[in-house]
Amino acid sequence: MPGQSAPYRTAATAVEARVPAWRLLAFSLITLPIAGAGLPLAVYLPAYYAQEAGLGLTVVGLVFMVGRLWDAASDPLIGLLSDRTRTRFGRRRPWIAGGAVLFGLAAAALFFPPARPGPLYLGLGLFVFYLGWTMIQIPVSAWSGDLSARYHERSRIITYVQTMAAAGLLLVLVIPALIDQLGHGQARAKVAAMGGFILVSLAPGLIGGLFALREPPARPAAGPRPSIGSTLRLVAGDRLLLRVLGSDFAVTLGQTIRASLFVFFVVTYMGLPRWGSLLFLLQFVFGVFAGPIWLRVGYRLGKNRTVVAAELVQAAINLGLVFISPGQFGPLLALTIAQGLSQGSGNLMLRSIVADLADRQRLESGQERTGLLFSAFSLSGKAATAAAVGLALPLVAWLGFRPGAVNTPEALLGLKLVFALGPALSHIASAALIAGFPFDEQRHAEVRRGLDARDGLSPAPAPAE
Repeated sequence: MPGQSAPYRTAATAVEARVPAWRLLAFSLITLPIAGAGLPLAVYLPAYYAQEAGLGLTVVGLVFMVGRLWDAASDPLIGLLSDRTRTRFGRRRPWIAGGAVLFGLAAAALFFPPARPGPLYLGLGLFVFYLGWTMIQIPVSAWSGDLSARYHERSRIITYVQTMAAAGLLLVLVIPALIDQLGHGQARAKVAAMGGFILVSLAPGLIGGLFALREPPARPAAGPRPSIGSTLRLVAGDRLLLRVLGSDFAVTLGQTIRASLFVFFVVTYMGLPRWGSLLFLLQFVFGVFAGPIWLRVGYRLGKNRTVVAAELVQAAINLGLVFISPGQFGPLLALTIAQGLSQGSGNLMLRSIVADLADRQRLESGQERTGLLFSAFSLSGKAATAAAVGLALPLVAWLGFRPGAVNTPEALLGLKLVFALGPALSHIASAALIAGFPFDEQRHAEVRRGLDARDGLSPAPAPAE
């Protein structure tokens, strides 16, 4: 295109050249410590502070519950503020940089505590940790959605981010297993090793996240800025967004039910105690490859239909577990690998749809809300995670299952049915919410043309030289 030095034609049209893969890899490194922190926070840190640090289950449970509530409350706050931030360094960069400082300091405190930390120490550590985590996660999600106006290029960018996150989760899963194999299976050694991974990966991740790509410039608002309350009400009234959030809630609910019962199912129902942790790890090994596979499917089917296909595939995989009998390792291995290869496939496309809906809201309102919409998406996932644990464990207990005890055949059957049917029904619900979703590639192109017409010819973001 004559006279265009940048790879963007206008403020809102498609990028002429794809964002280079190596820049996306560097940018995505920031997700390694963020994703890697999730498992220790859910599994290892509560047990460590309750047992090794001597705080007790009740105190630790209450502190972590309050921390999670603060984590949820801070999501929309950071999303909205990052949308409204205007500095010479960009909208998202200052939040990511500040969040990394808080995140790193709190990680050092939480994963390398003194011998006898008190409840206040744990509470303050979690408060700062969750704040820093949100200050990185929400702006990075919004930035990845803003990097391209192209329908499929957005999915490609988010695939890099999500695949790197899957790699971070896998690496953290490997650490405790390696420590056990080396004969140093103490809880303190595992916590310190995982904390070390988070801190070591944070430095290169921060450099990549801040400098690998140029941040897209903020567009001027069309009209006066609405109040925070009215903005939140408008977002909550977006029916298409609510369908996406509901679909994400359902798929995350199914994934978390499966994760919370996986080891119980393999060890107790299947009678394969040596394979519980290894199969769980194997699922995440293959999960690293899920993003690129489903990205290709998305190119052919579009985002909406890919979500439906992916969720129905996962529903079928989980329904297959109903027909497995104790000791049948081969079918269980095959279904575990299949689950890994489809893991997160629906979430990937739903994230990309959120960025498209942010364009739609900007055209209709004149206001930038990408960060706020991604914070709502984050909230739906966190709510589903909490609901899954609160539903699955009490349900199998009500059906008679007792971990580590001799269970009746009826109790074991109840465990299997919850493990198989809970995720299957959740994935079916996720697919049903997106089936017939009207905002497709054609509708998104119309929105982008409308934004082009309003924004006019002006420079738009390009990868850093």
